[in-house]
Amino acid sequence: MTLLKPTTWTRAALLALPVLAAQVAVSQLQSDLGATPFAAAVAQEKQADQRETRRTPALRNQVYEKLSEAQTAVEAKDMATAQKILDDMLDDSGKRALNSYELANVWNLYAFVYYDKGDFANALKAYENVVKQPDIPLAMEINTRFTIAQLYFVQEQWQRGINALNEWFKMTDTPNPEAYVLLAQGYYQLKQFDKSLANVEKAISMHNERQREKPAGERKAAKEQWYNLARFLYFEKNNVPKTVEMLEILIQNYPKKEYWVQLSHMYGEQKKETEQLAAMETAYVQGMLDKGSELVTMAYLYLNREVPYKAAKVMDQGLTSGAVDGTSKNWEITGSAWRQAQEVDKAIPAMEKAAAKSSEGELYARLGNIYLDGDQFRKSVDAIDKGLARGGVRRPDTAYLVKGMAYFNLKEYDSARKAFQMAARDKRSEEFAKQWLKYMDSELERQRSLAEG
Repeated sequence: MTLLKPTTWTRAALLALPVLAAQVAVSQLQSDLGATPFAAAVAQEKQADQRETRRTPALRNQVYEKLSEAQTAVEAKDMATAQKILDDMLDDSGKRALNSYELANVWNLYAFVYYDKGDFANALKAYENVVKQPDIPLAMEINTRFTIAQLYFVQEQWQRGINALNEWFKMTDTPNPEAYVLLAQGYYQLKQFDKSLANVEKAISMHNERQREKPAGERKAAKEQWYNLARFLYFEKNNVPKTVEMLEILIQNYPKKEYWVQLSHMYGEQKKETEQLAAMETAYVQGMLDKGSELVTMAYLYLNREVPYKAAKVMDQGLTSGAVDGTSKNWEITGSAWRQAQEVDKAIPAMEKAAAKSSEGELYARLGNIYLDGDQFRKSVDAIDKGLARGGVRRPDTAYLVKGMAYFNLKEYDSARKAFQMAARDKRSEEFAKQWLKYMDSELERQRSLAEG
């Protein structure tokens, strides 16, 4: 039978990314915004920044009280009341007109109200109005610009998100790993894979460096999605060793079936057949392989490593449970594995099913061979005849040899002679067929001598 080549596995699983950039941005936004945008904005005013001194206007008491009212409404999920308060504040004029910092806080709350409604476009406009205000606290501008970048990603405006994020990088002294991952996701969406890889590598490196500063028991791996993105990008660049490295890290920290399966495939790419089998087998013995295609692959790997008994067991269990489809091909694999394992009694029923489901005679010819192994000579002849009649037998000469041997064991020597003579017409079987004819003649002569004596 034809065994599985490691390079024939599907690339789909290796190319799939579990989380989109927009989803990452939404998740990060929810974490960043929390439920107290005004309180956070006020706190930002108190943060010191050594690079720039700004003369930020004061937040007047009456404005602070109005903003607090709006904040209370936001926390109560009464967005209509919150928006009404903010609308009234924007309508103020004369002495009650808002200064730049007060306006920034109003727009900041507006943005949160819009975001809570899922109106990302207006939330983005509101945040852009925040940074348009002169002399707002630097920390407030930095944080708002990062949120703007995230909202561009949420709306799948990848290039604008990248541009906004790069502007944010210029302003901040303390970029975090998550920001580099977000940038990597943006470049990934634009298929700028080299830039994407550089940024996710930076994020992972930065995370690991920070973890090394902690006691060993408190260290954590970088997020699963980061390694997944890096794994995908390395695979796209045909960097198999680094792809394997990412998968090994994922398995160590986030053990899942798909990583074992993918790692097995990548070991196959490296011609590491022992490791290839071990990775897939690890998933199998843990009960992770629940798809028919995975179980068939497991069986093929066992056959490639000349472990036919385990291959047959995998297929038999899969067919019995229904996980593996009862196709002619799958029964053929099962029957061939049992035969290689010298379990003829189990090979016969499997190959019978395979032959019955096949439209060609090849499997009946092979079934005839297995019947011969099991000393079921009449069934061997019948199977060979059925296969030859159906057509599609790859080596009719071999089929006739099997048929001749079956007839010989049935002591139907004339029929055996005809079968061997048919086999001898093919040069590939001519010598072997003539040996059988010679042996049969000597056996017949021996029997005559015994009868006469």
